[in-house]
Amino acid sequence: MPKSKRAIGGNGKREKASTAEDGRGSASREPAASLSETGTSGAGSIGDALDLYIGLSRASQWVNAHADRDIRRHGLNRTEFGVLELLYHKGPQPLQQIGGKVLMSSGNITYVVDKLEQKGLVRRRTSQEDRRLIYAEATDDGKAFIERVFPEHTIVIAEATAGLTDEEKRIAGSLLKKLGKHAQQSFK
Repeated sequence: MPKSKRAIGGNGKREKASTAEDGRGSASREPAASLSETGTSGAGSIGDALDLYIGLSRASQWVNAHADRDIRRHGLNRTEFGVLELLYHKGPQPLQQIGGKVLMSSGNITYVVDKLEQKGLVRRRTSQEDRRLIYAEATDDGKAFIERVFPEHTIVIAEATAGLTDEEKRIAGSLLKKLGKHAQQSFK
């Protein structure tokens, strides 16, 4: 007999999925840890995890939509803005390290820095101590751009997250950091 369980479809909605029993009388395709939707086994219920995943995905999608629309208004994309903002707030950075700080591959960083250089917002500089190292740094125009745009951008993000009180934002931020650290550490 088929056994039903909830699953996430490609559209992000909860759907019923059916797992047929294999010839040995046990359901195939059960999670390895055998977490049930109502049980906890130390990791919580599957239903709660799926609800959290869907909520995080949708919230991230819509908050990012607000941020991306604002960034595009100024002629950049999210990645370009992230790199320029990093260079403004943290100072010159080795190209090899930028990717880890803005969650991008090194090949993409070269492309993004090229585009920012063409726009006159960033320049490359060879390290004086180690000529193998190339730094990216914000130009005066890049700094002026962030100084003009960043305060407006923070307002857009504040408005996009206004569905939570300040206290709820602090709690959510703390919980999401905890979740992110666990997910990163358990990723093998």
